[in-house]
Amino acid sequence: MTLMVDGFNLLGRESIYIAVTVLLVIFLYAYIVYLYRAQRKGLVDYEKYSNLVLNDDINDELLESRTNRKDKKRGEK
Repeated sequence: MTLMVDGFNLLGRESIYIAVTVLLVIFLYAYIVYLYRAQRKGLVDYEKYSNLVLNDDINDELLESRTNRKDKKRGEK
């Protein structure tokens, strides 16, 4: 079964590759926008993670402290 439009098979393997590529590009751009908006809102500071490569010694300062999720919900430290 073929569905031809201007010499292009809409049900062929090439059209599936194009559709998957378009979907992956959309997901990539959506993820980039999500990261950008999270940085702008102040939810996450990605610049401090860039220093992780430079400050990777065992005696270096931690990037962020670890707390339990339950403690964050309760407002405790």
